[in-house]
Amino acid sequence: MKRRPLLNYRRRKSREIKFYENIVKESPNFYQALVCLGDAYTRAGFWEEGLVVDKKLCHLRPYDPVVFYNLACSYSLLGRIEAALAAFKKAVKLGYRDFNYAYADADLENLRRDRRFQRFVRSIVKRNGKER
Repeated sequence: MKRRPLLNYRRRKSREIKFYENIVKESPNFYQALVCLGDAYTRAGFWEEGLVVDKKLCHLRPYDPVVFYNLACSYSLLGRIEAALAAFKKAVKLGYRDFNYAYADADLENLRRDRRFQRFVRSIVKRNGKER
């Protein structure tokens, strides 16, 4: 039986990615296009590229907790736990409180394994008197 070669998804960008890359090329600070591009990169496994976009979004929206949450996701996907934890803490400091989502989000799986993350979330939940 002849085997087909595995597709190298890291080399093949979807039309969606190319579409948003072209928009961002023309308008580098177009927030919504950057959000869509970062999401598309992440879904396609282009985690390094997604990280670059998330860092840019943090500069554009330095007080947006969701932007820092997404940055934590990118770092977690790349196994950069220290940076993921720092970004997650910043998201919480800025007002992020959807811990149920954070505990279900596959992008944060690597971070959730870290005891520091678990202790941090427990301390926030305890302080606010809410269950996860």
